[in-house]
Amino acid sequence: MQSWTAHLNYCCTTCTNVPRIIHFEIVASEPEREIKFYKDVFGWEFSKWNGPQDYWLVKTGGDSLPGINGGLAPKRDQHGGSQGSKMTNTIDVPSIDDFSEKIQRGGGKVLSPKIPIAGVGYLAICQDPEGITFGIIQTDQSAT
Repeated sequence: MQSWTAHLNYCCTTCTNVPRIIHFEIVASEPEREIKFYKDVFGWEFSKWNGPQDYWLVKTGGDSLPGINGGLAPKRDQHGGSQGSKMTNTIDVPSIDDFSEKIQRGGGKVLSPKIPIAGVGYLAICQDPEGITFGIIQTDQSAT
């Protein structure tokens, strides 16, 4: 079972200087149904995260293969009150604060300001000018 921190460390150490998608998150009203679907259809592996909230890490393939891994979370009101389930891509950035400003200057929105994820880093949920929701994450294992 890969830990959340190991997952992000692997993703971030393989990145270039250009911010890129390193993680996706499936937000589902019925997590167990979604886990079964993605296991049965794609063969993805799910492991329960040992954190303060319900969350599953998703492994989509071997570490030596191209692609990204992600997570699955129960539906909650983090996406501007949306009623539907979603998949959110998360982009690795060196500074949540700097990129939150850049996103807003570029015509996007910050829907959920920076929050700490203990032992992982800081996360913000944003939206581009077309209304597409995405996350930005700044890794920092000292986050509490």
